[in-house]
Amino acid sequence: MNSPAQRPAVAAGPVDFDRYIDDRIDEGVFAVHRDIFRDEFLFELEMKYIFESNWVFLCHTSQISRPHDFYTTHIGRQPVLVTRNAAGELKAFLNTCTHKGSLVCLTRAGNRKFHSCTYHGWTFDSAGRCVSIKDHADAAYTPAFEADGHDLQAVPKLGEYRGWIFASLNPDVLPLEEHLGDARVFIDLLVEQAPDGMELVRGNASYTFPGNWKLQVENCLDGYHLNIAHKGFIEITRRRIERAGAAYKGPDIEAMFGVNLKTGSFGLKNGHALFFTENPAPEFRPLWPQREQIAARLGAGRAKWLLQYGRNLTIFPNVQCTDNAVIGQFRVLRPLGTALTEMEIYCWVPVGEPAAARRQRLRQYEDFFNISSTGTPDDVGAYRNCQQGLQARAVDWLHGHGRGMGAMVRGGNEYARELGIEPETSSAGPLNMSDETLFHANYRQWLRLMKDGQRRALATGEIG
Repeated sequence: MNSPAQRPAVAAGPVDFDRYIDDRIDEGVFAVHRDIFRDEFLFELEMKYIFESNWVFLCHTSQISRPHDFYTTHIGRQPVLVTRNAAGELKAFLNTCTHKGSLVCLTRAGNRKFHSCTYHGWTFDSAGRCVSIKDHADAAYTPAFEADGHDLQAVPKLGEYRGWIFASLNPDVLPLEEHLGDARVFIDLLVEQAPDGMELVRGNASYTFPGNWKLQVENCLDGYHLNIAHKGFIEITRRRIERAGAAYKGPDIEAMFGVNLKTGSFGLKNGHALFFTENPAPEFRPLWPQREQIAARLGAGRAKWLLQYGRNLTIFPNVQCTDNAVIGQFRVLRPLGTALTEMEIYCWVPVGEPAAARRQRLRQYEDFFNISSTGTPDDVGAYRNCQQGLQARAVDWLHGHGRGMGAMVRGGNEYARELGIEPETSSAGPLNMSDETLFHANYRQWLRLMKDGQRRALATGEIG
């Protein structure tokens, strides 16, 4: 598999994307070619065919809840302004002035009825309409100019599911609910854990890491690295327990590996995936005091999934949400280059939760997930090390996607039936299995989108 003759070649014409994914699961084989993490031409195609042609996550409704609220972000490389107009209706536009192309809004978020370009002063309202052209009366514009439209360009597709806001630059993209598919069950679980819904805590942290974006997609679903990459955190919790004794009120990660805990995963359609692990001490979760109310409101089955299992969910390609032993985190990734990725992270909390539960949640979030925490720097270091190691060009294929294939089943298992979902693949076993089969969903969707994008480009004559 590592012979130079098998190395895929990237040319100016059509690309044989099948050569990057060796998907023969009936033979027990699934492998990914290293070039998809390091090839500059492939990265350009990813931006075009995946991020700028697919649904991507923009923001959460708690970040843009009132009339005239706005939030700036990106769809792939293209700047986007998300707003609510005077009636509170959700809108999204390309954040570029129709005059000279400058960014219209330079601020990350806020509340503003009008956005005025800082270059020549053209002004647009929160509905995207051009409401003022500086010195319009004296400009000697032609009738053709006056007849043209000068409003901001609307994003072709905008959708919301349970407060999660998505958009696409592709007018022919799948309907949002079809794109999300069974992932909606897990978004529902995340949202329904609180009677008044969930929100992102005000403020966020952002950072970049010197690695490919797909390293982050995998990491959120990767239970295999926990007691290696995060052994410093495990040692810290061990010392805390020794010092505090019975007064300790946090997760005991080390103890997780000494008991017969269950773990499992689902590879969902359209590239989404979920990793879950049995929680050895659910009483440490901030939701535990509300367990009876949760069971009464949602039923015993859904309450069990909220309280007894930690869950890491990835919505392909750019948003992740964890709800596990070290509390909830929202992650939004943005590829900046083949070996550079921007991450924004938020604390994910129930609206109106008791003050004591909020303090516990924030302290545990800061402890493991924040930039200066015990966990995130470990992951950033791992991405850097992987990206540097991937520069070994004499090695073509990664063999890190076969763990757990012997326990994987096509379709659903008992856990899937309990949830009423129909995943592409399911896996279950002891915690130490830490399977990698759920990554397959990500790469199958990568392959589908790259091939679909190229077919569209060939059909329109964009490439020959």
